[in-house]
Amino acid sequence: MGDEQFAGQDSAILAILKTTDEVNQLKDVDTILDKILYESRSFANADAGSIFLVEKDSLIFSFVQNETLFKGAGANAALYQNFGIPISEQSIVGYVAKTRKSLAIDDAYELDVTLPFAFNKSFDEKSGYRTTSMLTIPLIAQESRLVGVMQLINAKNDMGKVVPFSAEARSYIPLFCNNASVAIERGIMNRELILRMMQMAELRDPTETGAHVQRVGAFCAEIYGTWAARRGHSAKEIKRERDNLRLAAMLHDVGKVGIPDAILKKPGKLTDEEFDVIKMHTVFGARLFKNLTSELDHMSMEIALCHHEKWEGRGYPGKVQPDIWAEDVKMGEPINGLDIPLGARICAVADVYDALASPRSYKEPFADEKCLGILESDAGTHFDPEIVEIFIEIFDVIKAIRDKYKEQWGG
Repeated sequence: MGDEQFAGQDSAILAILKTTDEVNQLKDVDTILDKILYESRSFANADAGSIFLVEKDSLIFSFVQNETLFKGAGANAALYQNFGIPISEQSIVGYVAKTRKSLAIDDAYELDVTLPFAFNKSFDEKSGYRTTSMLTIPLIAQESRLVGVMQLINAKNDMGKVVPFSAEARSYIPLFCNNASVAIERGIMNRELILRMMQMAELRDPTETGAHVQRVGAFCAEIYGTWAARRGHSAKEIKRERDNLRLAAMLHDVGKVGIPDAILKKPGKLTDEEFDVIKMHTVFGARLFKNLTSELDHMSMEIALCHHEKWEGRGYPGKVQPDIWAEDVKMGEPINGLDIPLGARICAVADVYDALASPRSYKEPFADEKCLGILESDAGTHFDPEIVEIFIEIFDVIKAIRDKYKEQWGG
């Protein structure tokens, strides 16, 4: 083996280690999947790819990228498709999950009919896409736990022509995936821990469901992505902020665990005194993040405290007196406009929309037109006008999120 080949191997391994370190800085599972798929596609110069995560005996479609088909906001809507594939030898991803071995295919349309697996042409037929070369890799974490399967599609050469995946891609990408799979598992655990925290809040307030907080978190991440792209923020910065914002927004109402049931579950109209008690959930939520050991803690505190502030003022808790840690804390002068933290301004729109679009004991879900009309009429008073504008601009993505994280009420 020549010096150049050794140098090439060293360079590839160093790149894998560096990228693995970057993946390990991320916290939310969707951001981790995005990073892993993007870096793997970049290494192989693959046009498209997807990741499926294991859930019981199925592989659940969890992330997709496709340079040819998905551009702009349409790409984000595609992320929220919701379907599963059995872990069996009949499909390519199922076969790789079952055997736990990577599989490279030069042409999906030329598979030997005697093979146990077959290529499903339905996506190509619907979309007009042409899948040719494929590299499918099991995602195996510590203690040989299978967490999912990644599939890369259509490697391209320097001329843009679809070619088989290279020997380097077949060797190095599985190595990267073995390291990155631990981060996926950690990201899933982070999401689950937050959902468990919110289950405590749900015991107190039935509207604080796991589906609700997943929707609000995803809405916020997508709104922020468009807001930051408008300002030319780097892709790396956007990913980092989205990563924190999605998790922080899921915790916006965690302070409701400190509100008495007699008030929180009162079926009728609240008195002014009772509403003053309800307002304290913002302070109680912020107090949970007192130690501020990370960017996530800081953002979670800001959102919990400020997501009921209003663009023109008149929100709560305002500039609390003397501070949020005091026993005799009192609501203060409302903050407004750009003094309200960005994450809280985004969460305000996401949370109110979800309440309008969801069924409640006292109302049916409002139609899309009515929901958007209310947001538009309150832009500039309750809401940051630009955040409402972005929300409407990406409403196809919002609907895809809503369809993915549906309530499981009624059995």
